[in-house]
Amino acid sequence: MANGDAQHHILSVLVENKFGVLSRVAGLFSRRGYNIFSLAVSPTEDERFSRMTVVVDAETAPLEQVTKQLNKLIPVIKITELAASDAVERELMLTTVRAGSESRSQVTELAAIFEAKIVDVGYEAMTLMIAGTPDKLDAITDLLTPFGIVELQRTGRIALSKLARQPTKLRAVRDREA
Repeated sequence: MANGDAQHHILSVLVENKFGVLSRVAGLFSRRGYNIFSLAVSPTEDERFSRMTVVVDAETAPLEQVTKQLNKLIPVIKITELAASDAVERELMLTTVRAGSESRSQVTELAAIFEAKIVDVGYEAMTLMIAGTPDKLDAITDLLTPFGIVELQRTGRIALSKLARQPTKLRAVRDREA
């Protein structure tokens, strides 16, 4: 997956949780020739709505055009562009790596360094589950490549806005004289 969020728009799109909404949104991007790098969708805390995180190529998909087109779709409730500096982003990756007896400990050490979980072990390979930022997943992929990646699957990004971090103002407490 490509890095460099300056090249991408990350859109959080709240939609009605109805049949066909995903295909309508994906179809809109396809008809306009917008390249989708990542698309993740799931229900929200309110079962009436789903949240889609769409990562699109900034060069082929001008933000203003994308949001205008999305707003025309009836099931779209709210669209928010998430700047990388104002968002918490994560992806999930499963990867099967060659790890025979001679390299198993090295792959296990890399998994520990990247906080990956070993989810399956065979005689000649291991499957790892890693969650993190796209950069983190790119980094561990680069380090696992020399061992031999058998299979790899990434979910695509999910993202939410960062929470406000303004300190709570404390009021001075006066001692009361009794």
